[in-house]
Amino acid sequence: MTEQLLLLAQQWRDPLLVALQVVLILLTAFMLQRLVVRGLGRLGQRYPLPPELLLPLRGGFRWLIIGGALIMVLERFGVSAAVLWTAFSGFVAVAAVAFFAIWSVLSNLLCAVLILTVGPFRVGDLVELVESSDKPIVKGRVVDINLLYTTLEEISESGTGAIVQVPNSLFFQKVMRRWRGTDIQPSNHSKHE
Repeated sequence: MTEQLLLLAQQWRDPLLVALQVVLILLTAFMLQRLVVRGLGRLGQRYPLPPELLLPLRGGFRWLIIGGALIMVLERFGVSAAVLWTAFSGFVAVAAVAFFAIWSVLSNLLCAVLILTVGPFRVGDLVELVESSDKPIVKGRVVDINLLYTTLEEISESGTGAIVQVPNSLFFQKVMRRWRGTDIQPSNHSKHE
């Protein structure tokens, strides 16, 4: 019977040791988090610190402590911190590339909402985008405004204007001249009826 208990104790020694370490790590993290929150609270009472500063500090320290404890717990189960860091940094890199790739689309969507709500120009208006050196980029009559592009019909001497799609964000990045459609005599080539 003693040999069986000794064998059972040897079998459970390592898992029990890991469980005890995990409990100690979590308990220490909880106590450290409470101590930091209490210390920041006292610091806020002693010095006139705005709550807008203390709230993000509390949250930041809380997540830092929880993240550190999580890494330590995972290391106890055999997961390497280097593997975690590699996976995390790979995920962040992919997310950054995806965010950069979608940024122009999101920018154009937001600018479309601004164009439609603020109304810097409307369908029928004549607009001209100008570089800072007073050099025109594009000039035309607005024929359509959608979520990504504003479609202009270029005004030309020959009477046939090309259709140009200008990204909505460009209207907020460049200087724009605008003539209201009601102020301009309609030309023969700009009628779409």
